Formats: sequence, structure tokens, C-alpha cells
Amino acid sequence: MKNVLVVIDMQNDFIDGALGTKEAQNIVSSVAERIREYAGGVVIATKDTHGDDYMNTSEGRHLPVPHCIKGTKGWELREEIAGELEKTEAKIFEKPTFGSEQLAEYLYEMAQKEEIQIELIGLCTDICVVSNALLLKAKLPETDIKVNAKCCAGVTPESHQAALLTMKMCQVEII
Repeated sequence: MKNVLVVIDMQNDFIDGALGTKEAQNIVSSVAERIREYAGGVVIATKDTHGDDYMNTSEGRHLPVPHCIKGTKGWELREEIAGELEKTEAKIFEKPTFGSEQLAEYLYEMAQKEEIQIELIGLCTDICVVSNALLLKAKLPETDIKVNAKCCAGVTPESHQAALLTMKMCQVEII
């Protein structure tokens, strides 16, 4: 069985930028450590990626805070995380919305060749982590998918817990 670590949106805007939180800041070192633990394994990351037209998108109308605009400092992965990802030669997917269909397809193709187990970590538990976990569970219903709660943070502590419960109810293991 091949273990796959998926690092969701550990970008500056979600940590201490436009949409940053103290909870997100508090998980940076844990996420970096978890990536180090996967040295020699499969590590994949996502980057929330928007254009200058963000405010004209459906997401921008519902969340009118420009963030993760491609090419900005806020769009970049947190320096400590980027450094660890480089060491693992991680594949990085840019995604224009919460869940990444490209990521799901990539992991589906991998699972056709060998049995995999997926662990998700990152930001935000209640938006992009839950979206990717459920997308992966729908695409790979027989694959073990886990979310490491200590390496995730939500918009609020309450919404973090609600997302963990939602994923657990959908047979995503919370560790």
C-alpha cells in the first residue's frame, strides 16, 4: 500500500494574510513536521488560485475578500511549508475553487495501479479540506481517506469541529 499525504492550501493569505487566523498560524510547524515524516513518500499539495477578476466570481460575491491572487505574496505557500514540499518533490495542483477535480483524477489514476491510503492536512478544515475529502471519497469510495485534525485549522474552532464531524459521518477517518 502506498501512503499519500495531501497538503491543502498552506498559503500565506490563509495563515496570516487576508483570511489568516491564529489557529492557522498554530498548525504551521505541525504541518511542516508531518511533511518531513513523509520523506521518501508521495506528497501532493494544492494552492487556492484566483485571478484579478476574483470579485466578479461566484466565490468573490459570497466571500468578498480578495485572496490567493496568483503571483501575490498571499498566494505563495508559507515559506516553511514550501521548503519541506521542495524536499519531497511534491506535485502541486492549483485550484480555482474549494475542491480540486484535478487532484481527485490524479489520485484515482494512481489508485488504479496500486492500493493507496490518503491523509489530508491543511487549511481550511471547514471549506477546502472538507471539500477535497468528500470529493476524494466520492471518486475513491473504497480508499482509506484520513484527515489529521492536529494538522488542520478552520475559519473558527467551531466550524473546524463541525467539518470534522461531517467528514467522520461520511466515512473519512479523523486522526
